[in-house]
Amino acid sequence: MEMLHEAEFWEALGFVLVIAILVWKGVPGLVGKMLDQRAATISAELNEARRLREEAAALLADYKAKAAGAEREAESIVSEARAEVVRFAAASRDDLKIQIQRRAQAAQDRIAQAETAAMNEIRALAADAAASAAQKLILARMDEKRAGNLIADSIKDLSTKLN
Repeated sequence: MEMLHEAEFWEALGFVLVIAILVWKGVPGLVGKMLDQRAATISAELNEARRLREEAAALLADYKAKAAGAEREAESIVSEARAEVVRFAAASRDDLKIQIQRRAQAAQDRIAQAETAAMNEIRALAADAAASAAQKLILARMDEKRAGNLIADSIKDLSTKLN
């Protein structure tokens, strides 16, 4: 019975008693229940995290698809705009060429009209000058006797010219 005097014996007995009381009161079952509840909570949180991760992955894939679609649409818009710019530039050049040709033709027409008007004016002035010169020559060379002879000859020829 020397064992009763040793401290390690009493420590071991106290430890065994504490364990026995804990087992008798059902502490291991409570601890097991608490651990099971905690495991269930963690499992539910993990399942929720997986679900949220899957939703996030689906949203990410959806946004990536939308972004790719938007990028394709933007590229399409840019290429259409570039093609429209090329068509507009070509049409503008063609319109400008046509307008320049019209203006050049109008200028040539005006020049031709001005030349024609100038030629007609020169002819009219030349005719007026010739008539004036002829009148001056006739007046200078014509005397009354000669004028009378010309009138008499004209009257004689009148009957032959009327028939």
